[in-house]
Amino acid sequence: MSRSQILIVVVAIALMAAMFFLPKVIVNEKDKETFASNQEAAPAEGHTADDGHEHDAAAVAADAHTEASPEQLMALTTARTKYKKTTDERTRTKVAAQLAEAYYEAAKYDSAGYYYEIAAEARPGETTYKKAGDSYYEAFTYAPTQERANELGAKARDMYEQVLKNNPANLDAKTNVAMTYIATTNPMQGITLLREVISADPNNEKALFNLGVLSMQSNQYDKAAERFRKLVALNPENVEATFYLGVSLAKTGQQEEARALFNKVKGMSKDPALTASVEEALAALNK
Repeated sequence: MSRSQILIVVVAIALMAAMFFLPKVIVNEKDKETFASNQEAAPAEGHTADDGHEHDAAAVAADAHTEASPEQLMALTTARTKYKKTTDERTRTKVAAQLAEAYYEAAKYDSAGYYYEIAAEARPGETTYKKAGDSYYEAFTYAPTQERANELGAKARDMYEQVLKNNPANLDAKTNVAMTYIATTNPMQGITLLREVISADPNNEKALFNLGVLSMQSNQYDKAAERFRKLVALNPENVEATFYLGVSLAKTGQQEEARALFNKVKGMSKDPALTASVEEALAALNK
């Protein structure tokens, strides 16, 4: 399962075994209670006078969502040093893109977005702004607090708006914009955008998945089942969609098909959290 996929973070209490939050959230053990109670805001990224985002390798390695290897951390340190030493503006822009890539590879997505944005402003275009938007969006999906999610979601939207100015048909950017709105006080704007994506591309897997999850979160399991059934038909290897289809069917009284889907999921993924959720779902069906 790739980093960009939604992770299981909470187990359901009743028939449903698990739910995936949107956006996904990664917190360390020490911070779980803080996140659950939402009593403390996570500190924003540090800003410095010289480059705006100051992160040494040790700080990156300590981040809760970091999966950086020693080689990636070394590449990050090298790129940061090169960026700070570069004085020529044109060269500095190129180095900013290299530094952004190093931050992204080190799973420091907000900083990657910051430097990709610098590169995009120097050389505007759909591709450069898309990289910045994708990095901010990835950081948004890992946000440990609502406040931080709002900040990063707004940054992602700013970048994607530039993408859509260049190419209004970029449905991936439009879908991500939609999901940033879901986490705000105006979720309907996001749902409207997702429906626009489906209207333009009825088989858009990302939009179908997100609409299905949103239907589940609003207890519209019949609609959720419709979305996930179509998605599984399009992509039978989609583990999350298969699991969610099972959950939706279980919630609408279709236990036998749900049981078959849960057993299928067991053979599709070795993820221990997902396996535990499937076992709980099967146990609930057998009661």
